[in-house]
Amino acid sequence: MRAVDLIRKKRDSGEHSREEIEYLISAYTHDEIPDYQMAAWLMASWIRGLSRKELAALTEAMLHSGEVVDHSYLSAKKVDKHSTGGVGDKTSLILAPIVAAGGLAVPMISGRGLGHTGGTLDKLEAIPGFQTSLSLSDFKKVLGECGMALIGQTAEIAPADKKIYALRDATSTVENIGLICASIMSKKLAEGIDALVLDVKTGSGAFMRREEDSVALAEVMVETAKRVGKKCVALITDMGQPLGRFAGHSNEVMESIEVLRGGGAADLRDLSLELSAWMFYLGERTKTVDDGRSLAVEMVQSGKALEKLRDCIRLQGGNPRVVDDTSILPLARGRLEVRSARSGFVTDINCLDLGSALAMLGGGREKKEDRIDHGVGLEFHKRIGDEVQGGEPLVTISYNTDAQLRAAQEMTAASYQIGDIKPPMRPLIRRIIGGA
Repeated sequence: MRAVDLIRKKRDSGEHSREEIEYLISAYTHDEIPDYQMAAWLMASWIRGLSRKELAALTEAMLHSGEVVDHSYLSAKKVDKHSTGGVGDKTSLILAPIVAAGGLAVPMISGRGLGHTGGTLDKLEAIPGFQTSLSLSDFKKVLGECGMALIGQTAEIAPADKKIYALRDATSTVENIGLICASIMSKKLAEGIDALVLDVKTGSGAFMRREEDSVALAEVMVETAKRVGKKCVALITDMGQPLGRFAGHSNEVMESIEVLRGGGAADLRDLSLELSAWMFYLGERTKTVDDGRSLAVEMVQSGKALEKLRDCIRLQGGNPRVVDDTSILPLARGRLEVRSARSGFVTDINCLDLGSALAMLGGGREKKEDRIDHGVGLEFHKRIGDEVQGGEPLVTISYNTDAQLRAAQEMTAASYQIGDIKPPMRPLIRRIIGGA
């Protein structure tokens, strides 16, 4: 087989055989196909789409490009959560300590920022000393000691996805149901989990902006999990505006700690508790989702979840003092307020543009080799439906360089639509798929 022939086949809307996909993934994993050819195939797949047969073959080829982790040394059920990403989405930093404190194991293998969204690994690396690149044996050691571990993909786990993930970000081939599903499920199924909770975003800040596309992605992922014998549920949640009050890596670590202390923005707190509740339920820690919600609240109110985060930070080489003193996180040198040009109500927010503005400030990547500035960020003062006066702050920008500050400021200001009529409230959780 030749990569160029497979690129042409997909470009011309052909359907790959399982053998062709297995060749493509194996050859790329072993550096027998260069980035530019894989990038061409990804773009062809993005444009032409992948059939269910191709999707199944791609997921399994990526899953078996490496090792499937054995967690038989753990007596607790292993449950993870994955979000399709958005602006201000930091729930992993909140729910992993909650669920681990409640008695389940959370072996979380996460990714870096993708497109306009922030990655869990990038947020964690804002914590001084925190190591996300653990070996598989160290990953198991941390997980066995505190019930949670948050790392990037090791050399053993789905190595094909690790290479393709970074390439998709740099070639604008992110927003494709087949590629997203194969990436998520190959990585998650390789973790050796018993159950998986999916947070599939919809709205202007989601990869799947239309709700029907988000539902289609959720259905494919739930089906894929069940096909290999794993319990799975998908929550379709709103990303028509940022989640919580902050975006940016240090900012989001601080906000996560605030939620674990019992505070934080209501939407972020509510979603974190709901996702935790489903993890408790699918992990058979509670008999109902309602019981899971109560257990999640108890873990926060008792302080056990916060202590679990402290333990994890210490075990992964980070400075656990950050839990008590967030000033040790990287902070930006300057602040600039973006003010409303008129009075009225916030009727809509272009969440995608807010994510792009953050990336322009250094909080995201244009190329896979780019370094992240953990200190820059956005603080959101107004949500959809809020009343605003002319000249009142909508967003505060935290920045370290003036290079693209003006452009980021203009993009942020243009992201907010102000009207005369208060819009109806938008539900945070739109639909629930699977979970039985």
